[in-house]
Amino acid sequence: MNETTQQAIVQTLREKILSGELEPGQRLVEAQAAQWLGVSRTPLRYALSVLSSEGLLERSGARGYVVRRFSVRDVLDAIDVRGALEGLAARCVAERRVDTELARSLEECLRAGDAIFSAGRLRDSDEARYAAMNGRFHQLIVDAAQNTAASAALRLNDKIPFVSPSTVVFDETARERQFVMLMYAHRQHHAIVGALLNGEGARVEALMKEHTNISKESLNLSSSRLHLIAGAA
Repeated sequence: MNETTQQAIVQTLREKILSGELEPGQRLVEAQAAQWLGVSRTPLRYALSVLSSEGLLERSGARGYVVRRFSVRDVLDAIDVRGALEGLAARCVAERRVDTELARSLEECLRAGDAIFSAGRLRDSDEARYAAMNGRFHQLIVDAAQNTAASAALRLNDKIPFVSPSTVVFDETARERQFVMLMYAHRQHHAIVGALLNGEGARVEALMKEHTNISKESLNLSSSRLHLIAGAA
């Protein structure tokens, strides 16, 4: 069994958990799950171990796991952690100075976001376009910081639902509020880039921490994945 196949099993199980196909509290027994997925037990054992390390599963007995349910506190704490780590990364980048390539890439993200909001409303596929742009914007800053420890911590932290900057999932009935919220978040992107280009380390760190509050507010508009969060119905 090669590494690519192992990672494919990990991704399949991860998606089934985040989509709700595997419900919080549901028990996964190694032998039964292997039969259900049509894979051998060795790569499945690896996949279950990976998802346990990410916090999506919890051990239950010698050969079993239980799908974890996150509390509201878990999600809010993880968002705060992301803000602190991304703030640290942004400060490092600002103090080191932004190179030409990074500046160009960040400006491309800003233009992509501006294009989304130019219509004055969210059109079909705009949420996906914004999520992709937002994920790239944040990743550019984290990568530029060249802080291996912070990058590793963020990758683990982003496995918690609603925390990753590339996750934007709102209720279709709240599209007007979503537009206003995302447009405000994108104005923050402009301010963050300005502070980075000006070498304002302390300011950009504060802006990045403040920026994550949008993720907290979005929990009030999201419905499709609230099954993962206890007490948030």
